[in-house]
Formats: sequence, structure tokens, C-alpha cells
Amino acid sequence: MTLAQLQSFVLVARHGSVKAAAAELEVTEPAVSVAVSALKKELGDELFVRSGRGIALTPGGRRLAALATEILGLAEQARRSVAESGGESRRLSVLATPLVAEHIGPLIELFTARDDGLELTVTSAASGSFVEALEHRRADIALGPAPSGATSIAAAPFLRCRFIVVAAPSHPLASGRAIAPASLAGERWLVGPPELDPGEATGSFFARNPGLAPEQISTYSSGAAAVAAAVAGEGIMLVLSHAVVDEVRRRQLVRLDVRGTPIIEMWHASTLGLGRALPAALALQRFATTPEATQAISSGRAGAVSSQIRPKVHVTLWQSVAQRGG
Repeated sequence: MTLAQLQSFVLVARHGSVKAAAAELEVTEPAVSVAVSALKKELGDELFVRSGRGIALTPGGRRLAALATEILGLAEQARRSVAESGGESRRLSVLATPLVAEHIGPLIELFTARDDGLELTVTSAASGSFVEALEHRRADIALGPAPSGATSIAAAPFLRCRFIVVAAPSHPLASGRAIAPASLAGERWLVGPPELDPGEATGSFFARNPGLAPEQISTYSSGAAAVAAAVAGEGIMLVLSHAVVDEVRRRQLVRLDVRGTPIIEMWHASTLGLGRALPAALALQRFATTPEATQAISSGRAGAVSSQIRPKVHVTLWQSVAQRGG
């Protein structure tokens, strides 16, 4: 049994397809089939059977998929530990939703300033991908909504967020009271990238109020761009209250008194937990829960990352092209 064979099987199990597994590995389909066949022969189990257009794992296949994921993760952890012992920079991979990634700059600055030997990468993705990314060790820590239904993940709350609905002062509902969400059905909603995440406040708000038509949603390259559009009177948005403190103080935006708002959302720092997560991931998880980190995020501006740490921190935001509805 080899790591390459286990990797092939894990990808087949994840994608439900030999073709998709081969594409991710950048090898031929026969190469993946040979690797999986070797595992079947050694373990004496079919591991999966054809089911419609996909596959269905056997009981043995399900057990192997879980164990193989852990084995591959430990192998990666061993590789990184040996590399670090040889003088290479320690690396930490952070996964966050696009919204969270846009606001954690001050937290990341403070954390990395304490450790010159740490190289940190921030990548954004939907919250639904957190569990798989952590379990398959494609990320060391995830910041955003707490993963649900995953006993393998240890999530620590680090920020209590308030989301409010805002609009330009000239908006017809600016002076309204106890506005029913249904009254906003004809409004143009402004959101940041990439799409509505059901795990976050805006996505869950629309899910609870299906009368708010999706065609009235304009997606911008960032939350800050959506705020600028709201200031220009191009629509309304559900936004982090601390992200628009200056705009509200200057009366560039006003809060709409919509029933059910403000919406409270808790952000969590999630890892594989003690004994499985990298020490740097556990350190960031602990630091995120400190008053110092909370204050830094709450008082910082969206997207702010100091040039002092740019060489050590790499941020990847999967942005959507702005859709400026008519």
C-alpha cells in the first residue's frame, strides 16, 4: 500500500469519478484505475461499486476513505515538519469566506508580527468547503461560520458580528419603522463576492425571505465596492455594522429599520483540534479569541493589510465580476 494509491482512492471517493480524480492528479485514467485496483487486491475489498453515473462506496471503502484521508494528512504534516527542521519557513494555510477574508487583515498583521519565521497564506472559499478542506489538510485553519455536523473539527468562536441593512439617506424607506422584509422585494441588493453563502448572514437572510428575488441582487468584487455602490444610491445591502461606522456617522448611509435585524452572526476559528492540527494553527485559533484580536478586527477597515507583512502573507480572493443589474 502506497501513499500514491491512497491519494488516488481518496480522490475517486471524493469526486465519485476516476476521470475527475485523474484530472486533479494530472495523470491518465488508467493510472488511477491501476492504483485503486492494487488497493482492492491487497485489502480484499471492492471498495466501491458503480451506481448510476457515479460510484457508491462499500462499507470497507467508506472506512478506508476516512483512514486514508488521515494517513495522507499525517504524511503531509511529517513532510512539513522535516522541511521546517531543515531551516525552511513554517507555512500556515488559512481558509476564510470572502467576507471574513476581507476583514481579518488587522488580526493577521498582529499574529504574524509575533513570529518572523511564519509564512501565512489566506485563501477564500464558501463556508460549505471548510470541513473537507480541513479534513483533507488543504487548509490548516478556517475562519468564518462554524462547520456543522463534523465531530472531527474543533471550532472556537472569536467574533460576534452585527449585520444591518443600510441605504443612502435619500432612499424612500430611510425614515420607515419596523419595515417588513417583504417590503424590500423590489429593491436592488448589493453584495460582495462571490455568491450568496447560505452559511453567512446575507445568504441565510435571503433563504428566510424567499420573496426577495435573486435577479435583484448585484454582486461586486468586494464588500467595500458594494458599500461604495450603496453610498452612491445604487441599492441597499446587509452589511457588518462596524464596516460602515464612518459612512453612517457622515450620513452617507443610514440604517433601515428592517424587522429581524440586526442579525447576529458568530465567526469561528476552526481546526482539527489538539494533537491533529499544526501548532501554528492552534496558536492562531487561540490568538483570534483574545480581546486584542477582537479589537483589531472591529476597528480595522475592510481589506487593510499592512505592507510590513505583505512578503509573509499571501491573500487569494476568488472574486466575481460585478453584475450591475439594470
